[in-house]
Amino acid sequence: MFKYGDKIAIAVSGGKDSLSLLSVLKEICTSHSADLHAIMIDEGIKDYRDEAIDLTKDVVKKYNIPLSIVSYKELYDTTLDHALNWKNKRHISSCAICGPFRRRAIDVAAKKIGATVIATGHNLDDYLQTYLINICNGDLDKITWLNPKNMYNDNIRRVKPFLEISEHEITLYAYFLKLPFQTSTCPYMNEGIRSQIREFVKNLEQQHPGIQYSMLKSAISMSQNTPATSKTRLSCKKCGNISSSEICSVCNTLNLIKINK
Repeated sequence: MFKYGDKIAIAVSGGKDSLSLLSVLKEICTSHSADLHAIMIDEGIKDYRDEAIDLTKDVVKKYNIPLSIVSYKELYDTTLDHALNWKNKRHISSCAICGPFRRRAIDVAAKKIGATVIATGHNLDDYLQTYLINICNGDLDKITWLNPKNMYNDNIRRVKPFLEISEHEITLYAYFLKLPFQTSTCPYMNEGIRSQIREFVKNLEQQHPGIQYSMLKSAISMSQNTPATSKTRLSCKKCGNISSSEICSVCNTLNLIKINK
């Protein structure tokens, strides 16, 4: 996942997964001339994100890792709270709006610091949930995006070092190290199908220990062997960023926000 001399942008949210990843990378990369830099995205969620920012600042200070914070307000001239004012008029979840915004913001932050690789704290549970959501939606293109060997954006590699590690194990690690992570959840997290799929996978694993790893093997195999049904690397005609359509989802969403002000 990493090369000698890489500049690694660690996407942190203040939760157990990303702060555990920061701790692990600090331990294993320091002796390999890797340059670590934490990046954090402030979506503008009232009474939620501020706590995470404060916790993250404490942790990066402890590990002597620089931190860059990029906000939706800075990039898009809106906060997530404001952007969601209109969405109840349409059949769209908050995560469907926030996801593209967040991915774009991470890319922008990584470019600003000259990163060669972006490391995220997505774990085994996260990966399987995304895989099953795409299965339920019949979205074959997005399944191909889950190929761990093909995660690039503008020549910046994207890696998930915790891909084979369960959320439960990461939680134990964080508690063992006494990492001060945020325990409150995003107020918008239960609007989509992910919460139900999370419980489904959790119950399966409890009743059939090890089934998550069988599912992971299947998910990776499908991501590597499913042909894309459309062009997946176009350039957005409005902003120039990589997109799966002529106008990217970020620009489309910003246009809807502008219309519904």
